[in-house]
Amino acid sequence: MLKFLKKNHSKDSEERERLKKELFGFTRCVDHGFPSQPRALAYDPKLKLLAIGTKTGILKIYGAPGVEFVGQQKKDVSINQLFFLPEQGRLITLCSDNSLHLWEINEKKEGNAVLEEVKEISMECNKLKTISTCSLTLNSDKLLIGTEGGNIHILEVQTFTLLEQIISQDVVMQSMPEVSSNPGAVEAIAVHPTNPDKFLIGFNRGYIVLWDNKTNNADRTYNASQQLESLDWHRNGTDFITAHADGSYLKWSTEESSSPKESSTTPYGPFPCKAISKIQWKSSKSGPFYIFSGGMPRASYGDKHTVTVMQEENHVVFDFTSKVIDFITVSTADEEDKEDGRQEYDEPHALVVLVQEEIVVIDLDSPNWPAFKLPYLNSLHSSAITCSYHVNNVPEQLWQKIIDAGETQVGKFSHRTWPIDGGKTLASETLTRDLLLTGHEDGTIRFWDASTTSLTFLYKLSTANIFSGETSPPDNSAGEAEEEWPPFKKVGSFDPYSDDPRWAIQKIALCPLSETLIAAGTAGQVIVLQMEREQREQEVTHVTINIVGDSDNFVWKGHEALAPQEGDLKFAPGFQPTCVMQLLPPAACTSLAINSEWQLGAAGTAHGFALFDYCQKKGVLYRCTLNPNDMTNAVVNDSLLSRRISFKKSLRESFRRLRKSRANRREKMKKEKCEIEGGEAVSTEGTAPAEGASASASPLSSSPELKPMERQVEARSLDDSMASIVRFLYFADTFAINNTSHQPTLWVGTNAGYVYIYTITIPPSDKRASESVSSFLAKEIKLRHRAPVISMAVIDKRARVLPEPLEVLHERAKAADMSGEHQLVVCSEEQFKVFSLPNLKPVCKRKLTVIDGSMVRKVSFVNFRSRSDENYSEFDIACLTNLGELRIYTLPSLRLQLAENSIKKEDLNGISSFIFTKNGQGFHLICSSEFCRTSLSKRYVTQPNCTIELAEGMRPEPVAEPEALPETEQQPAEPSEQVNAPSTENPANEL
Repeated sequence: MLKFLKKNHSKDSEERERLKKELFGFTRCVDHGFPSQPRALAYDPKLKLLAIGTKTGILKIYGAPGVEFVGQQKKDVSINQLFFLPEQGRLITLCSDNSLHLWEINEKKEGNAVLEEVKEISMECNKLKTISTCSLTLNSDKLLIGTEGGNIHILEVQTFTLLEQIISQDVVMQSMPEVSSNPGAVEAIAVHPTNPDKFLIGFNRGYIVLWDNKTNNADRTYNASQQLESLDWHRNGTDFITAHADGSYLKWSTEESSSPKESSTTPYGPFPCKAISKIQWKSSKSGPFYIFSGGMPRASYGDKHTVTVMQEENHVVFDFTSKVIDFITVSTADEEDKEDGRQEYDEPHALVVLVQEEIVVIDLDSPNWPAFKLPYLNSLHSSAITCSYHVNNVPEQLWQKIIDAGETQVGKFSHRTWPIDGGKTLASETLTRDLLLTGHEDGTIRFWDASTTSLTFLYKLSTANIFSGETSPPDNSAGEAEEEWPPFKKVGSFDPYSDDPRWAIQKIALCPLSETLIAAGTAGQVIVLQMEREQREQEVTHVTINIVGDSDNFVWKGHEALAPQEGDLKFAPGFQPTCVMQLLPPAACTSLAINSEWQLGAAGTAHGFALFDYCQKKGVLYRCTLNPNDMTNAVVNDSLLSRRISFKKSLRESFRRLRKSRANRREKMKKEKCEIEGGEAVSTEGTAPAEGASASASPLSSSPELKPMERQVEARSLDDSMASIVRFLYFADTFAINNTSHQPTLWVGTNAGYVYIYTITIPPSDKRASESVSSFLAKEIKLRHRAPVISMAVIDKRARVLPEPLEVLHERAKAADMSGEHQLVVCSEEQFKVFSLPNLKPVCKRKLTVIDGSMVRKVSFVNFRSRSDENYSEFDIACLTNLGELRIYTLPSLRLQLAENSIKKEDLNGISSFIFTKNGQGFHLICSSEFCRTSLSKRYVTQPNCTIELAEGMRPEPVAEPEALPETEQQPAEPSEQVNAPSTENPANEL
C-alpha cells in the first residue's frame, strides 16, 4: 500500500495552473459553409439581413461578411417559415410542432450582439388548427395565421398572444353563395401593399377573398377554378397575380371579380406542366418582372429544379441541381420606402434562391442576369469532400497568386457589390492569412480563405485533366443560357456526380514557402504541382513505382490505375503539375509527407510506401508492408537494399522465425498481461554502423498521477488484413544513428505498430539535379500491442518540435537545438510514448486505452501561445479520441492539461474528418456541407463579433408581465444602441 501511495506525485503548481488558463481553453467558434436541410428563408430589406431556418431547428442570420447570428430552437423541431419584423432586429419562426417563436438580436457585453428567443406560443396540433401559412400585416404589428381548417387566427406581435378574433371560413363563405363545396385550407395570404386592413385570402381549391379586417367583411371574391399554389400583389394595389397547380398563372383586378384581367398563361404549355409553387410580380421602369418556381413540362423536364425570370423579351430559366426551397426578391423600393412616401416602382435588383444544397443570388440589375460570387454560405460539398488540410500564415506572395488564379476562373459573375450587407462587424482585421484546402470526389482541390468567420472561396484546382478518359465539361455556373426551349441556364456549384471515383483526392500536403503542393488520390496517383503565374503548355512526367515488386503471390483485384494523358497539356495559371508518381497496386493513398527543402515526398498505401525525388522526378525507395513477419527487404531503384543476404540465409531465417513465432504464440496464450508497454527497437542491417541500435523495453518511470485501474488490452493479431496500412510518414533532420551527427531521415508508422527509420543521403546543392538521392533502413520500433501508429514528431532538448522545411531560412521559426538530446514522440491509437535519440530508450509514456477505453483518432503537435505574454509559447500534443473528446498533453512529460467533449461519439464522420491547425484550432464536418470550427487555444479564437444598429424607437417597448416584480424605468435607446430582450422565462401561451 505504501509503495502504491508513493506513486502519487503532486499536481501542477499554482504558477502552472495560471499559465494553463492563459494557454488552453475550449471554444466552439463558428460554423463554415451551407447549413444542412434548409427549410425556410426570409429577408429584412431595411436592415439588409438574410435568415435561414433548418429542419433541425437551427436559425442563422447573415449580413455583411463577418456579420452572423445563430440560434437553436429548444425543442427538436423543424423551422418551416420565417418572418422578419422589418427594421426591428426581430423575427418570428413557425415550427413543425405548430408553435411560433419570437427572436431578437440583442446587444451584450462590449457591443457584441447575440440572437435570443424571447417569446413562444403554441397552437393545438389537430388537423383543423395546423398552421398552413402566415403573413405579417403591413405595419408588422399582427401576424395572420392561416390553418388547414380554412380559418385565420391573428397574433398580436407586441404581446405575442392570440387575439379573440378569428376569421372563420364559414363567415368568409357567406360572401360566396355560389360556392357549395369546401374551399379547402388557407393556401396563401397576401397583405395589401398600401391598406393595412385589407388582405387576400387564397384557399386551396382556387377561391380567393379580398378581406377587409376593419369591417370584418369580404370586399370581393374570385374563383380561379384551378388549385391555388401562390398569390402576390402588384405594387399599385389594384392588381394581383395567382399561380396554380397546372403550371399556369392569372392576373386579376380588384375591381372585377367575375373573371381574370387576362386569360390564363401557361408559360411552358400546352402540354401538362408541374405546379408553379410560388410567384412574384414586381414592377420596374424597364418593364414588369414575373418570377416563379416550377411550372416545367411534366414529360420532358419534370425532374428539373427551376426558377423562371421573365421581363419583356428577357426570359431565363435558372436551372438548379437540387430542390428549390424558396426564393425572395431584393427590391430598391422595399429598402427605401418610408412612411411619408413610397417609390413608384419595385425595381428588383437581386434574386435570392434557396435550394436544398446551396444558395444562389442572381443580379437582376446587370445584363444577362449573372450570379453573385458568395462571400459566405458556400456549398463546400459541391462535390463530396474526401479530405481537408489547413495552412497557417500563408506568405503574401503565394496568397496573391492564389487569388489571381481564382479570378481567372470566376467566369461571368456579377461585378456588383454583395447586396446583403447589413449589420456591423466589430472584429479587428486579421494579421495572418490562413488557408483551408478541401479535396473532393471529382478530383478537385478547393482553396478557402479561413482567416475570418466567413469561409470565402478563392481558387479551384482540377487534377482530372491530367488523366485520359471522360472529364466533366467546363463549369458553366455563371455562363450563358443554353440554346433551347425553355431557355435553361445552369447556376450554382453543387454537382453530386463524379465521372470517375478514382479521381477522388485522399491526402494533401502543401509547402507554402516553396509553393509546392502534393495531392494523392484513390487510385494511387501522387501528383506534384508547382504554383505558376502564367498559362503553360507542357508534358507531365509519369513515373510508376510498384510497391509489391515482382511478387508472384500477390494478385490485385481492385480498380485499374488512371491512364495518363499523352503529349503537351495546357494548364491555366495556378498550381500546375510537374510529375505524377503512380503507385502500384493502385490503391488509395493513406499517408503523405513532403519536405520541400530536400525536394522529397513520401506516400503510403495499404500495401507499403514509396519515397520519391520530385526534383529528378524518380523514385528513391519503396517497401512492401503486406507480410508483417518478413519486412527486412526494401527496394531502391528496382534493386535490393540488402544484397549481402544470400538466398540460403534468408530461407534459414524464415524457418527460424516460423518456429520462433509458434513458440511465442504458445507462450503468450499462457501469459495474458494487461499492460501496453512501449516499443522495442530492433537493429537492422544497413550501410552505416548503428550506435546503440537496440533498446529493450525497460520499466518506465511511474505516472506523475495516482495510478488508476487498467483494463486489459489484447495485442492485435499480425494476421489482421489492415495491419499493412501505412498510417503516417514524417521527415526529420535528427540523430538517428549516433550522438555526434544528425542527418535527414524518413519515419514510417504502420497499422501494425511498426516504426521504420530510414536515413537519407542528399547530394550537395550544386549536384542535386544530377546525383541520386539514396536511403537506407537504419532501425525499427515494434510497439508491444501493435497499436496503429498515427503520428510522430522529433523534439529538441527544449521540448520544441523541429521546424517545418524552409521556416528557419525565411525567419518564420527559430532554428532547432542541434546540440543533441533529441527525443522521438510516438503517438499510437492506444498510448503516447517518448524515446530518447539515437538509442531509442523509452523515457516516458501516457496510456489511454487501458485507462478509460478511449482510442486516439487524430493527433497534432501544436504550438500554443500565451494569450497575454507575446514571448511565451510551448509545444503540446493535441488529440481527439473516438469518444469525441479533445485533450492536450504536455511535452515531453505527457501530463494532461485539458479534456473537453467536442463531438458526439456516434458522429463517426465528424471524428474522422477532424483536422487540427498548428495554432490549436480545429475543423470537422458536422454535415456534408458544413464545417464546425473549434479552438483549444485561448489566444486564437475565431468567432463572429458583430452587432446591428437600430433607428430610435423602432423596437416597441416590451410589455411587462403581471407577475414580474416592478423594474426601474428604462431609458429610450439611442439610435446605435440595442434594446435589451424581455425575460425568456415566461411559460409558452397555449391555445
